[in-house]
Parts: sequence; structure tokens; C-alpha cells
Amino acid sequence: MRAINAIRMGGAEVLPLVEGGKGVSVSNGRSSGLWALAGGVGTFSAVNADSHDGLGRRIQQIYRGRTRRDRHEELVAYAVQGAVEQARQAHELSGGRGRIHANILWEMGGAERIITEVLEQAKGLIHGLTCGAGMPYRLSDIAARFGIHYYPIVSSARAFNALWKRAYHKAADLLGGVVYEDPWLAGGHNGLSNGENPDKPEDPFPRVLALRQQMRAFGLHDTPIVMAGGVWWLEEWQDWIDNPDLGPIAFQFGTRPLLTKESPISDAWKQKLLTLQEGDILLQRFSPTGFYSSAVKNAFIEELRQRSERQVAYTTEPVGEHVAAYGVGPRKRLVYLTDRDYGRVMQWEGQGHTEALRTPDSTLVFVTPEKAAEIHADQTACMGCLSQCRFSNWSQHGPDYTNGKKADPRSFCIQKTLQNIIHDTAPDAPSIDHELMFSGHNGFRFARDPFYSNGFIPTVKQLVERILTGR
Repeated sequence: MRAINAIRMGGAEVLPLVEGGKGVSVSNGRSSGLWALAGGVGTFSAVNADSHDGLGRRIQQIYRGRTRRDRHEELVAYAVQGAVEQARQAHELSGGRGRIHANILWEMGGAERIITEVLEQAKGLIHGLTCGAGMPYRLSDIAARFGIHYYPIVSSARAFNALWKRAYHKAADLLGGVVYEDPWLAGGHNGLSNGENPDKPEDPFPRVLALRQQMRAFGLHDTPIVMAGGVWWLEEWQDWIDNPDLGPIAFQFGTRPLLTKESPISDAWKQKLLTLQEGDILLQRFSPTGFYSSAVKNAFIEELRQRSERQVAYTTEPVGEHVAAYGVGPRKRLVYLTDRDYGRVMQWEGQGHTEALRTPDSTLVFVTPEKAAEIHADQTACMGCLSQCRFSNWSQHGPDYTNGKKADPRSFCIQKTLQNIIHDTAPDAPSIDHELMFSGHNGFRFARDPFYSNGFIPTVKQLVERILTGR
């Protein structure tokens, strides 16, 4: 195993080990501060982060506004308050070692406004911004305004080329690194393009080599690339370390830091990670963002899959084979199905899936009355957590603040489920099996890695020390 030497990143010498930022409180000030204390780059999530009152009690993010725009303003206020608190905690715990980064999602609602207000209130506490889930052209402008480094997350050389030519060349000196997030291996939302096959993973080496070649064309010979997605044991990546073709390389760990004593996820979640098997993580496209994302196969994902399977196309007038009349909604407004699909609908109704919900694609999905009521309630309670949302048709842009499409009942409220899985840990809370559980595709390795034998859960310090051995 090659020696793991310090690398220059963001104006400082640090271990080339980066904590993945993740989202909604899954990496926080405590985990990132301790990762930085160990000498690496700690990253806290600035996506609707937690905040606490004077007695240390978590402030529940309850939305009282009557309109989506009112609730969106509440969401922005919660997000700013929480991120500033997490930045302060990370700064204090780091003891001045390593680097502290804030992770934002460009497609989160109010992203630019939120991170700007956070940086204004947390001056000197955050060393870098990482950002993905979209094409964050204005990331460099924000970094330049506050004099901090920025780290765009891309999945191809082509994406970085577009970002550089449009904006980043104007703030080249603050580009601290480029995060290559493998679209087949990383957890959470992934950057698969329309021309890439989700079922045919590509070797990351030639993709990262192409990124380095593109960066060198722009004079970025010494700017680090951070490999994210699929990193578990560094000895499996030793051909990348000190490789002159790739140049400076750091490695991001997103899944492994979930399983530490200081990780904010629940004990039930941690125990679930220890039991995952190969094939238990699914790359799917149910997210209201429209992106592919990787999550643990559980009852939550299975319900979404079955919901989409109970789907038929319809027409509003008899056309071709669509001649079977079917009444939709309380007023039983007629639409027309094929005879075959009408038979399937009768079967689904016999199983209790009696509510037909229209989709933007002129199809109907069939669910139980209880699930229909839950979907409608979640759509009504929308607080604009995304810049655009398929599930609720929200858009943060006026004048009508809608994406112009029918809300899609085949998706879900991502804010609700991510808040639930990180916070609903009471004995009577819904099982984590019924919430969205993001994971990288190597999550099954917890059960196989001898480091975690007999249910061992390390501290952040112990994990970093273990990683430095190559394992």
C-alpha cells in the first residue's frame, strides 16, 4: 500500500480524505468537525440543517404559512439558522486542523440565497463550498464574493468544461478542487446523463483521466480531483495515488462515515447498514428532482415501484384501442382505456387500489384511499424545498411559482421522508424501512469488512486511522 501523504487543498496541507457532505443533517457540525480534527476535510450538510434552542433542544421545522411561498420563506430561515449553527460547531471541534466545507445542492430551494446568508453570518468558519445536483454556474461568483474556495461536483469532463467556460474561469484562483462523483457508485442523487446507461457502469479511471486532461487544458495541473463514489479501502485505489497521469487526487468517503459513534443517524439505521447485502442498493428514478438516485431497497422503494407498475395510459376521447370508458375522481369523469388495461384496473380495484391519480404523462396510477390521502396531504403541505419539484409542481421562480406541469403522484415528498429518517427515532416512530434511505453502492461491504466484526462501530478518529492503513 502506498503511503497516504498530505495534499494541498484550499490553501492548506490536509490528508487527502474528504467526508462526503450528504444531505438533511446526515453529516453535521459534529461529524465534520471531528473529521477535520483528524486532519482531513470535514463536510457538513447545509441542506435544511438542524438548529437548537438555548436549552439544546432541536427546533422542529414546523411550517405554519398558508401558502407555499410563505412556507418557503420559513424553510429558508430554518436552513440558514441550522447551517450557521453547524458551521460554528464544526469550527470549534476541529481545533483549527483540517478544513471545513459546507455542502449544498444547487437544485435545493433557495440554494443561492441560503448559502449567501450563511456565509455572511459564519465568516471565517467555512473554508470551502461543495455543490452538485445540477449545474452550479454561480458557485464561483458566491465563492469570490466571500473569498473562499469552491468545489463543484461533476460526473464528467464535459460537465466541467461547460462550467469552466461559462463561469469558473473568472475565479480560477479559488477553485480548490473538482469532485468527480461516479454516477453508478455514489449514493444519493447521481449525475447520469441521458446518453449513459444506468445498467452499464463505466470504469471511473478513464472518466477521471479525461477530466484531468480537460483541466490541464485550462492550466489546472495542480488542482486536486476528489474521487467520490465507490471508495472503501484505499489499497484498492493505490494505482491512483501519486499517479502522474491523474495528478493530485483526494478520496471522498460518503457511506463509511455513516457508521461512526458520532454519526447523527439513528441506531436503527446504523444496525441496518451492518446487515446490507450486495444488490440491496438500487439506482432508481423516483426522486422529485428528476435525477437518478441510489438508495437502499426497502418498503419505501418497493411501494414506489409497485405504484408505478399499477399504471395505465388513458385518452379523454375514444381513440384507437382506447374504447373502454372509466370514471375518474369523485365526479367519475370519463376517460378511455384499452380493454386489456381496463381488466387490469378491475384487478387492482379488487385488491383495494381504488383511487386513480392522474400523472403528467396522461396515465393513471392506482393506489389505496389511504395512500391517495397521504399523497394529496403531502402535496398540499409543500414548502418548496427544491428549486423545482415534480411531486408538487412547485418552482421557486415567479410569477406563478409552478413548473407548469401536473404534480406527479408517482414521486414523493423528499423533505418529509429525509426529515423522518434522520429524526423520527422514538419507539412509536415509523420504521426506517418505510423512509428513503440513501446509500452508496458499497453499503453492503459493512457486513463483509472485518473492521466492523461483531457490530463494531468506530469513532470518527478510529475510522480515519483505519482508512490510513489502506483499509
